[in-house]
Amino acid sequence: MKAVIQTGGKQYLVSAGQTLNVELLNSAKDKVEFAPLLIIDGDKAQIGKPTVEGVKVKADILGEAKGDKIKVLKFRNKKRIKTLTGHRQRYSQIKITTIK
Repeated sequence: MKAVIQTGGKQYLVSAGQTLNVELLNSAKDKVEFAPLLIIDGDKAQIGKPTVEGVKVKADILGEAKGDKIKVLKFRNKKRIKTLTGHRQRYSQIKITTIK
């Protein structure tokens, strides 16, 4: 069984036992629930309007992780101005436990 969940403005196709990095979750708990947008069970598919009723996707929060560092260079031509900044995105690692 697979499900499509939405978190952090992005949608993910998940199945039970899968581990993935999502946008940082501001949750003090170690468990989180998602309302699925789509459920795929073999040949059957249930499409939600906007979510599928009566189905929850449960996940455990494993911890936080950091992505790769991105360098941003801003350059103004003929002004002799350049600015180099960096950014490193933080993610939450979650493991999907059940879809029911």
